[in-house]
Amino acid sequence: MVGITAYGAYLPRMRLQKQVIADANAWFDPGLKGLAKGEKAICNWDEDTITMAVEAFQDCLGNKPGQAPAALLLASTTLPFSDRQNSVVVAEALNLETSNLRTMDITCSQRAATSGLLSALDIAAAGKEAVLVASEHRRAKCASREEMLYGDGAAAVAVGGDNVLAELVASHSQAVDFVDHYRGEGEDFDYGWEERWVRDEGYMKIVPNAVSALLSKAGVSGGDIAHFVLPTDQGRVPAMVAKKLGIKGEAVADNLLQSVGITGAAHVMLLLAHRLEQAAPGDLVLVAGFGQGCDVLLFKVTDAISQQALGKGVSGHLSNGRPETNYNKYQSFNNLLEKELGKRSEVNKQGYLSAMYRARGLTNSFLGGKCSACGTVQIPKHKYCVNPECGAYDTQVDHPMAGAQGTVATWTADTLTFDYNPPAYFGMVTFEGGGRIMMDMSEVDAETFDTGSKVSMHFRLKQIDDQAGFRKYFWKAIQV
Repeated sequence: MVGITAYGAYLPRMRLQKQVIADANAWFDPGLKGLAKGEKAICNWDEDTITMAVEAFQDCLGNKPGQAPAALLLASTTLPFSDRQNSVVVAEALNLETSNLRTMDITCSQRAATSGLLSALDIAAAGKEAVLVASEHRRAKCASREEMLYGDGAAAVAVGGDNVLAELVASHSQAVDFVDHYRGEGEDFDYGWEERWVRDEGYMKIVPNAVSALLSKAGVSGGDIAHFVLPTDQGRVPAMVAKKLGIKGEAVADNLLQSVGITGAAHVMLLLAHRLEQAAPGDLVLVAGFGQGCDVLLFKVTDAISQQALGKGVSGHLSNGRPETNYNKYQSFNNLLEKELGKRSEVNKQGYLSAMYRARGLTNSFLGGKCSACGTVQIPKHKYCVNPECGAYDTQVDHPMAGAQGTVATWTADTLTFDYNPPAYFGMVTFEGGGRIMMDMSEVDAETFDTGSKVSMHFRLKQIDDQAGFRKYFWKAIQV
């Protein structure tokens, strides 16, 4: 038996109210008010495709250093680097054992995630474990339909042959150069085609053809499907496709248009994870990924679904949002306007690649040290033990700190230091089990944050070098 063994998700905490987008642009396009219902998940300035992928993996499998799958596949059309394997950055941030780890970036299509999942299942069929992470942070032009509909998020699915939660029954793929939208080389924004044509010629023809072939192969009918996942920014389309295929209306998955927005290539995995939270043993789950053709996968939920050690999941992240009504902040975080950042932003942001490589144990994996002589934990790791009663030399072994809980010992809210979202919060964090470090703090709630606040560690953007096109990552403390 081969199939899904675990699943998880991540949604940024900030939720931009769509009404503020419509209100800001009503003078230009009053029609945007028709899309102004609800909210959408948006990245903080220090979040991107890589940081969200790390969060989704952790929600799927937990923060277990060294528990590496045989393969880590990252699906996205908004990867931060065009020529640097983004999945390797994710693997190091997770402190996975990389000596025999296959990594791969899968991109250039909205069905990148389902194509990646099929590849991961092939690896599982060969007796190995694999994880597919899909993550997306798309930009859209101001006052556009896409700005109203696009959201940010990530999801992860682990596959293998043991403790399977949802067994793969059958799959089918159809490749068609149907261009519903595209983004050319060097362009920042998608160019979309007419919605009705996309619906009638794309979703209503390509998807049913692929699904019909799958159902025939599996020997089941549309009426047998308990959960139908079809991501699209056209709200009525999934129900229309389902009706054409004889799938019951209650089987159609909520596309989360009013609570998350469409998260691009990640959305199919996000919806799959959300639906698995609701699934019961014996349920058939049909997943369709649309984009230059269609991938269709059919899963059967097993009795092991009740044993899934859930993290926050989609439901947990949905309930963890914070309403955001500052449209200008959203535009600034997404580089949609040219903002005067002040002289303090004009610092040398060059990435010294040799130094970063040597320090990647700390910067990427957040490894501290533990003295093998006395057991004292410290971060950063040094040659000498910091315990004054020990002081042993060269006794430090790697000690993962990314999953550690901490307490704020001291903090400062600095309005002079440059920050994309001032004031800049930083201070001393002490960890349960030992160790302390001065570090940045993100997503601070000024009303409740103080000395003694509990924090957890999160992989975030530290600095963006727009001139050289490089991003530096590090770990930040976020209030629990």
